[in-house]
Amino acid sequence: MITPTSMRCIEIKAPGGPEQLVPAERPVPVAKSGEVLIAVAAAGVNRPDVLQRMGLYPAPPGASEVPGLEVAGTVIALGAGVTSPSIGERVCALVNGGGYAEYATASSRNCLRFPRGFTAVEAAALPETFFTVWHNVFERGGLKSGEIFLVHGGTSGIGTTAIQLAKAFGAFVITTAGSDEKCHACLKLGADLAINYRTTDFAEEIRAKAPGKGADVILDMVGGSYVARNIRSLKADGRLVNIAFLEGSKTEIDLVPVMLKRLTLTGSTLRIRDSQFKGDLAEALSRHVWPLLDRRAVNPVIDLCLPLAEAAAAHRHMETSRHIGKIILTTGFNS
Repeated sequence: MITPTSMRCIEIKAPGGPEQLVPAERPVPVAKSGEVLIAVAAAGVNRPDVLQRMGLYPAPPGASEVPGLEVAGTVIALGAGVTSPSIGERVCALVNGGGYAEYATASSRNCLRFPRGFTAVEAAALPETFFTVWHNVFERGGLKSGEIFLVHGGTSGIGTTAIQLAKAFGAFVITTAGSDEKCHACLKLGADLAINYRTTDFAEEIRAKAPGKGADVILDMVGGSYVARNIRSLKADGRLVNIAFLEGSKTEIDLVPVMLKRLTLTGSTLRIRDSQFKGDLAEALSRHVWPLLDRRAVNPVIDLCLPLAEAAAAHRHMETSRHIGKIILTTGFNS
């Protein structure tokens, strides 16, 4: 395949609203040592993309300032030293930026094969959420079979992934969502208890209905006022993992329950971690999670699929918080 010299992509014209996402033309990136060049068929849209567009989450040094953290497509060129994946292989990949484009480079170690029977749209929905959930729920949170797991925002991309993976690995799964319709969607995905946070105090509901009256592991993207309620909701030796702060990162808490219940408060962000760390996560996913995807025991949930040129509409839809699952952009390349 002859690689073109230019490509269509989406640029952030200036920090601001979705209208700042504009179609543009740029040179096709070149795969550096240890990287592959992917002809992108589909790219996932994620909350960090929205924050980047607003000027609140800049790309790390050396990364493309084109938004987009996950892609799926076909490998068309190899950088020096790369032996796998091979040219022509269909892969999904976690990238540090550059996903909203017809071509993107990725570390070869951050690429994973398409699960059996998956389309590019389905594969593009995997990397950001599955890397994030695996590391934070199972590695940092240490979730084990038989434990009680709570994830907030159960119909987000992270939430739909966390519900399914936690259930697949034997946890009792609790989630929160913003409507009865969304709670029903969470139950269909495998949640054992879904709480409408607009009508019910989730901490009180967990104390009343959860086995053991608490959670062993909580995955939180809200922060703010949720932190104190999360602490109340944890059982002895419980673990709270924060991966975002939709309500803000600053709050006031009483540390006495942390001490008395021997709680662990932790968190992480994925984008700034190096390719070696992400490559190790990819290997863990390949061993433990890809077999589940191959037999459709776990599935990505796709809410909306739009052409690349309509990235602004995709961001507007994400900001309504009405979506259930992932939002995907397609380039037209064999999606």
